[in-house]
Amino acid sequence: MVFRLASVAAAIVAACLFGPASAAEFEKNIMTGGPQGTYIQIGRDVAALGKSCGLTLNVQESAGSLENFIGVRNRKNTQFGIVQSDVLEYLKTFEANDPEVQQAVRGVRIMFPLYNEEIHVLARADIKDMKDLDGKKVAVGVKDSGTFLTSSLILDILQVKTGERVAINPDTALPKLLAGEIDAFFYVAGAPAALFKNNPIDGAKFHLLPITEAPLLATYTASRIDAGTYAFQKEPVDLIAVKAVLMTYDYDVKRNAYQRESCKAVSEFSSLILNNLEKLQATGHPKWKDVDLTALPPGWQVGVCVKAGMALDYKPACKAPEAATGQPDGNEEYLELLKQRLKKQ
Repeated sequence: MVFRLASVAAAIVAACLFGPASAAEFEKNIMTGGPQGTYIQIGRDVAALGKSCGLTLNVQESAGSLENFIGVRNRKNTQFGIVQSDVLEYLKTFEANDPEVQQAVRGVRIMFPLYNEEIHVLARADIKDMKDLDGKKVAVGVKDSGTFLTSSLILDILQVKTGERVAINPDTALPKLLAGEIDAFFYVAGAPAALFKNNPIDGAKFHLLPITEAPLLATYTASRIDAGTYAFQKEPVDLIAVKAVLMTYDYDVKRNAYQRESCKAVSEFSSLILNNLEKLQATGHPKWKDVDLTALPPGWQVGVCVKAGMALDYKPACKAPEAATGQPDGNEEYLELLKQRLKKQ
């Protein structure tokens, strides 16, 4: 397990050694996930919110959390990315004793904590639990994805010795499972995941595995997918979940025009999301209803540009809910400001 996680950390370091690029023509992007995942739907909801305010946000498909973290740190004109909190946890673990990892994560900041993502393992019906994956051919996600990191960690913690770990994404894995080419696959996504809702799956042949093993609860949260969430799933399934987090970069408005414009974009979307959370919960993906803006991952700071947009006296570029005063400096102020906002609503 240590070797695999060290390899993940090394890959992030290699991709992040150069700072965020500047660009003559300003644009805004959010890194999300695959075309049938929850991340991309959340990104589209945020982009639609921006559009209503006259702001364009390009929603970019990606392999998932690892690529998104790297994108926020290093990709041209990419101010936002959705990342799993366990990815952040692992980076913090390596950061303490590795100067290169410290450099790789420098400047990456929390924008908002979002919702819990369920860890789906779809398997043949004869595979009853995680231990039954011993000797089986299991798809674990592509190597730049959070699914890959999460599945690798879970299998290692449980000491499951699969016959083969296949590094393909869930969109590719589903038809292979249905065709009998693999035995199971992992997919970390907020339920209901479009991949399972939009594709016919025979509930007599395939099911979601329960994941209730105690060793996993030190890192993950116990969760449940209710019966009928997916057409093939007739019973509730107890499993585990990981928090999705919206990340950004700590731009320096004194540095150059690119940094100023990016900081402004972060502030604008921070204000929009905070002031329109009820609208997102009413019209966006169902997971918006589970968003808890107080659930900050430990050890990670909220960005200065985010806090500027949260200030009650912030003046957005478009008409938004009325605001008052306060610009915090630290996570305590973030939480206090959030309380003030909620009271005002």
